[in-house]
Amino acid sequence: MLDNKTILVTGGTGSFGKCFTKYVLEHYSPKKIIIYSRDEFKQWMMANEFKEHADKLRFFIGDVRDLERMKRALTNVDFVIHAAAMKQVPACEYNPNEAIKTNIQGAQNVIEASLDSPSVKKVVALSTDKAVNPVNLYGGTKLVSDKLFIAANAYAGTKDINFSIVRYGNVAGSRGSVIPFFHKIIKEGGNSLPITDYRMTRFWISLTQGVELVIKALEEATGGETFISKIPSFKITDLAEAMLPGCEMPEVGIREGEKLHEIMVTVEDSMTTYEYDKHFIVYPQMVWNDKQKPNMSGKKVPEGFSYSSGNNTEWLSVEEIRELLKTVELEK
Repeated sequence: MLDNKTILVTGGTGSFGKCFTKYVLEHYSPKKIIIYSRDEFKQWMMANEFKEHADKLRFFIGDVRDLERMKRALTNVDFVIHAAAMKQVPACEYNPNEAIKTNIQGAQNVIEASLDSPSVKKVVALSTDKAVNPVNLYGGTKLVSDKLFIAANAYAGTKDINFSIVRYGNVAGSRGSVIPFFHKIIKEGGNSLPITDYRMTRFWISLTQGVELVIKALEEATGGETFISKIPSFKITDLAEAMLPGCEMPEVGIREGEKLHEIMVTVEDSMTTYEYDKHFIVYPQMVWNDKQKPNMSGKKVPEGFSYSSGNNTEWLSVEEIRELLKTVELEK
């Protein structure tokens, strides 16, 4: 699928971009991977990290806000992975115009540049659980971004290109998430781990699982799909017990813009959602060409179905969490 192909990753110096690059280089023989981002120091760091693959990597300084630069970067590119975004909830709330410029206008620029490129065949955009029934600006901007990528298929016409979405929640061990927060407290000698709400749950997904879902979207998408992995849930209290057995767990109250559960498929989405062996696909409600047809190997979910970390059928025990923690690499 990716052999002898040129792939561009926006925001490619981030944790996803580095994991995606490593995965593709290990499993495929791409012609070229282009890292498109605006931080030259992070690009330099990544170039050193992957120096044995220098012949396969290209580093392109640019911002998704810059349409002309985006168009230049897509010369002879086959596949685009859109990972660039402002992701920190407080930063988006305090700088709403900047979040809109990057997450919405940047998404539109990726779409416009891809549609205008004679070579781009597939575009996969990374989404988030926060785009589902959003309660903060970050989630709101990502919801709009998702809608833009889905609707982009209407503008493809006869061109051989399609746009799809991959959605998952916080990656285990990612910066700003609960595992590194608890880890820091434990490392500093703390004997209690604060819990925002005892009812809180989350999905468990690794970066590699996220990358594999993107690869699946590249392989299978016909346009407008939202791919969602079937993964286990865990209780935040069980995570605390796994990390610091017998610790105190004071309940400190939910934070602004935070949800009790990660929601991936809403009741409203159930009308066009199909279940497969290891994932769900939410198909677009509006179809613009005959290529956009559900993969009939799946099973349509019942009306009223929803998928969240709170109503999941697969749960991790404290011991299972403890074993998975051994595989987590904390982001620096």
